Amino acid sequence: MTTNVLRGISMRATPKSCVVGVDFGTLSGRAVVVRVADGAELGSATYDYPHGVVDRALPGSGAPLPPDWALQVPDDYRGVLRFAVPAALADGGVDPGDVIGIATDFTACTMIPTTADGTPLNELPEFTGNRHAYVKLWKHHAAQPQADRINALARERGEPWLRRYGGLVSSEWEFAKGLQILEEAPDVYAAMDRWVEAADWIVWQLCGNYVRNACTAGYKALRQDGAYPSRDFLTALNPAFAGFVADKVDQPIGQLADRAGGLSARGAELTGLPEGIAVAVGNVDAHVTAPAARATRPGQMVAIMGTSTCHVMNAGTLGEVPGMCGVVDGGITPGLWGYEAGQSGVGDIFDWFVTTSVPGDYQREARRRGIGVHELLTELATGQAVGEHGLVALDWHSGNRSVLVDHELSGLVVGLTLATRPEDVYRALIEATAFGTRRIIDSFASAGLPVTELVVAGGLLRNPLLMRIYADVTNLPLSTIGSEQGPALGAAIHAAVAAGAHADIHAASEAMGRKNDAVHVPVPANVAAYDELYREYCHLHDHFGRDASDVMHRLKAIRRAAVDRHPGREVA
Repeated sequence: MTTNVLRGISMRATPKSCVVGVDFGTLSGRAVVVRVADGAELGSATYDYPHGVVDRALPGSGAPLPPDWALQVPDDYRGVLRFAVPAALADGGVDPGDVIGIATDFTACTMIPTTADGTPLNELPEFTGNRHAYVKLWKHHAAQPQADRINALARERGEPWLRRYGGLVSSEWEFAKGLQILEEAPDVYAAMDRWVEAADWIVWQLCGNYVRNACTAGYKALRQDGAYPSRDFLTALNPAFAGFVADKVDQPIGQLADRAGGLSARGAELTGLPEGIAVAVGNVDAHVTAPAARATRPGQMVAIMGTSTCHVMNAGTLGEVPGMCGVVDGGITPGLWGYEAGQSGVGDIFDWFVTTSVPGDYQREARRRGIGVHELLTELATGQAVGEHGLVALDWHSGNRSVLVDHELSGLVVGLTLATRPEDVYRALIEATAFGTRRIIDSFASAGLPVTELVVAGGLLRNPLLMRIYADVTNLPLSTIGSEQGPALGAAIHAAVAAGAHADIHAASEAMGRKNDAVHVPVPANVAAYDELYREYCHLHDHFGRDASDVMHRLKAIRRAAVDRHPGREVA
């Protein structure tokens, strides 16, 4: 390929050439139009999913959902293409003819049961009232019993792939969710020709080709060294599950930043973009953010902090990190081993507290001052000395993704008194999520994979108290991504490579990504104070998560039994 040295971009691109990145999040989708030459973000738009997260009742029928369910409606994703992409072009005043590629990223593991042509089963009349026919969102945790059986059988058989996932498979992933459908809705399972990651389904909608991306195949579908778990293993789980890989999952693999195909006529109609432009292989929101933050080298851990947090890092060597979500060859950046870990609840925990536990006088004060309740609580908590509130919390309100990989665990706050104020608990919850991140970092270091820099992306980086706490708790300099649309920018970078505008992800990241170095640095006195609190966190972490106490699991069982005794109505 001939390269324009002055601009550092391929001659296939012009100074006006642009790409579109589309980030499909938990509650909305965001599109950004990016200039290939320098990464300038020219226009953006957001589309809120009309159905949001379906965790109470099915659309239309109103049938109640059991605890730990989280579904979505796939047509909401098409809405992002219909509305956000044209709106982003209009916002930036960009001629669609200047767009040379489009790429997408998605939450994961978010799964769609479809027919052979990609039609979601919930769109078939016979399945509109069946909860198993809908998208199972990443935070659908109702397949924990299936995950437990997968883990037990894999340990019993000594399956080598289990070590690549820190010794535990999550209920959020493809196999547990697929097995749940088989065992709870065999009619849906029989009608399901394809069990499709949403990251691949949206690319299928755009270009008409169903290509599995290497990222989710490795991290969420247990594909290691070119193979999925064996038919023999699946048969031992459930004889009717024997053909799961061959019949529902297996598909040609596309490497990250490769071209999945050209934009189809249908894709062009959906987006308003020119037919035939490059459509990149699908990707995951966290992983695609690394090049946007110029964090493609070993030792740079990217924490994408929003409703949950995903931690991703490259390394030149293969290691085994207890409780990691997976290690995949080329899973983040081609040529390097990509590691993933995460926390199931972060921003969700803060929102839960503000929604359910803040008195009316705080809300009235926030309204009087024209600020949000989050901002008020942050302001009130900022002046506290480390440990002043006397609390320590466990950040397991949505279970624990890393390092325990147990979604039956639940949240905890220790030290509450009659003098405890809302801002005290709010700060303790922020600290708990920081302790959870440190536990992950410590796990990597113990496995010989030290973290040298923590790069933060996502909406929570705007909270200065949170950022300061994370720097002090982890004792690491915190850099920040230089974009408010990190995943969408990262997707755009992949689109530029797929379109041939840059030679590879490293070159595209350098040209189009942006990072603010060491924005927050640790304060030694705070580091020492947090070390003491972190020790208490670790005691609680191991007592409730690893030792003899099983109270959190028992409480979950009691709750499910209560729901079963009262079918047809919600149990608080």
